[in-house]
Amino acid sequence: MRLAAAAACALIAIVFADSAAAVEHENHLGVDVGGNALVIGGAGSDTGVSLGAHWIYGLTDQFDLLVEGAWSLETFGGHAGSLANLDAGVSYVLDVLRWVPYAGLLVGGYELLGSEIGGPKLLPGGALALGLDYRFNRELAAGVAVREHMLFTEVSTYPSFIQVFARVEYTFGW
Repeated sequence: MRLAAAAACALIAIVFADSAAAVEHENHLGVDVGGNALVIGGAGSDTGVSLGAHWIYGLTDQFDLLVEGAWSLETFGGHAGSLANLDAGVSYVLDVLRWVPYAGLLVGGYELLGSEIGGPKLLPGGALALGLDYRFNRELAAGVAVREHMLFTEVSTYPSFIQVFARVEYTFGW
């Protein structure tokens, strides 16, 4: 009896819940704040703060164009530095009621600054994007995002760079 009642409640919640209503041609502008971890080959790892911004454009109901930029505070060899990235790519969106999980791939450029790395380094790279957003209404969403980056030309020196963000965004153009 309890199982039947729980199943009935779940069915009612699914049938009558408001949809997140993701549509083609939506624009999302948002800000990101979080932390990061950079693994430096042979020298351990470093954690720091990351700040970012993103723009998303709905190509279809399932695919979005992503453009993201972030700045991360780092220490290279015990000295202050930073790692900035600007990436673009595509994500697959699974619109489930108000919860919107997504996964995507990005490519872009990375700039490493710090006295221990011999001046600025510009490197090509890419990222795996995972996230989960919650849409409060058609205009406002918040969520979490994880980005695992790979610096293509210096994989042995910087084998892993991961960012974890809390995000908030404004949606318009529907």
